[in-house]
Amino acid sequence: MLRGLFQPWHLFVLLVIVLIIFGPGRLTELGSALGKTIRGFKKSFDDPEKKSE
Repeated sequence: MLRGLFQPWHLFVLLVIVLIIFGPGRLTELGSALGKTIRGFKKSFDDPEKKSE
């Protein structure tokens, strides 16, 4: 059902739609925020958990 979902043509169309909705200036802000979120998520897995004893 979702076999050909991520073809290059589909990703291009999706990028154009997002660009129309948010605009080029806002798109860079969204990308930056997404990058910070992913880095924070990875950092939470890399840091050892502090155990309360």
